[in-house]
Amino acid sequence: MSHPPLPRSGILALIALCFVWGYVWVVLKEGLRYADPWDYATLRTLPGAALLFMLAAWRGESLALRSPRHVFILGLWQTAFFNALISWALVSGAAGKTAVLVYTMPFWTVLMAWPLLGERIRGLQWLAIALSAAGLLLVLEPWALQGSFAANTLAVLTGFSWAVAAVLTRRWRNHLAVGTFALTAWQMLLGGLVLAVAGHFLSARPVQWTPYFWFLLIYATVIGTAAGWALWFYVLKLLPAGVAGLTLMAVPAIGVLTSRLHLGEQPGAVESTGMLLIVASIAVLSWTALRNRAAAGNA
Repeated sequence: MSHPPLPRSGILALIALCFVWGYVWVVLKEGLRYADPWDYATLRTLPGAALLFMLAAWRGESLALRSPRHVFILGLWQTAFFNALISWALVSGAAGKTAVLVYTMPFWTVLMAWPLLGERIRGLQWLAIALSAAGLLLVLEPWALQGSFAANTLAVLTGFSWAVAAVLTRRWRNHLAVGTFALTAWQMLLGGLVLAVAGHFLSARPVQWTPYFWFLLIYATVIGTAAGWALWFYVLKLLPAGVAGLTLMAVPAIGVLTSRLHLGEQPGAVESTGMLLIVASIAVLSWTALRNRAAAGNA
């Protein structure tokens, strides 16, 4: 049975999203030159939450906070831990490598979904796990603990935090039955407030409000957060989730490319091999998910 062609507007939105979220890693790295990691994480998060609330209201979604305990816990993992870990990983870590390590999220999700959601690991998922494990070993280089090992570990923990949020969202779907923009805005607001409190006590230097920093902050909040999430939800409305997820794996690749062009980052041969293995692993996981959804749809 032939399938209808994918909508052109959905494809164009997905391409735009890959470049928006791919370049954001350069923006996050550059911003740390002008702000403490805690402050930069807070300044990206709270205005981003405000913009998402506006989008939710414009779409007619209810802004009522339901299941505040669940949303707060989700905000801790998806926003507070995620953004704090990213900021600290980028203090000394390379932007491109950080992007690849953060996108190990599907790898951690598969591992956690087995005991927590009862989703067994099957077939090519085992190959993907082996590729991710080998890639992580090569990128982290535990035999050489100097240099960026701590930053790389923080980046991996960022991907793990993202995966925890993904698993919790699936496990609590009945408690989180609200609009997608409203839910994202609420967890971002609550997590951002945690970041603001932490930054109040832990921030080590004042923000340098230069024109360039304003540009970075506007990109991170307006384009990277509000426009990025709007594009993502638009893509999911028009394209199969498996296709969107598989194509979105271009984001870390674009992160590596733009970091090389903008920041002059040059990963070594061992690191490059590890990053390629990780990207291949995520592609296998996404393709497997796409195939499973297609099989379920045809059943």
